Amino acid sequence: MDKKMGIGVGVILLNNNGQVLLLLRNSDYKIADSDMRYEGQYTLPAGKVKFGEEFEDAGIRKVKQETNLEVTEIKVICLLNDYNENAHYATIGLLANKFSGSIDLGNTKEHVSYIWADINNLPKNLCKSSLDIISRYKENTFYKEVIKNG
Repeated sequence: MDKKMGIGVGVILLNNNGQVLLLLRNSDYKIADSDMRYEGQYTLPAGKVKFGEEFEDAGIRKVKQETNLEVTEIKVICLLNDYNENAHYATIGLLANKFSGSIDLGNTKEHVSYIWADINNLPKNLCKSSLDIISRYKENTFYKEVIKNG
């Protein structure tokens, strides 16, 4: 099977206490439905960018789909070369500056619960992609270049 690279987004939502919203993915990989195989791990609201969709619009759409929150202001904060043995994505990190509403995870069972976590005390089972986006945000670093020799 030929594997192809995709484009994804991950969205940081911070509350007034400086806590970040994290969603716990179902432990059943078929229900968790992630190419990166992050079942049983916490993630930021995240997903794939559709053909012709702006990164910001994809972030707004994924937050609405996964949490029922309405994002009214969002910006690109980082770019990740995001891959593991299962998938490869160019992942765009976004920061939702303004959002409103009540969290509702819906009926998909893709996510089983959520937490507001202290941005400096994140859960151990936070997926690598989300950890990288949060780290870039805290460091104010858009992209970390990989220097290769030869």
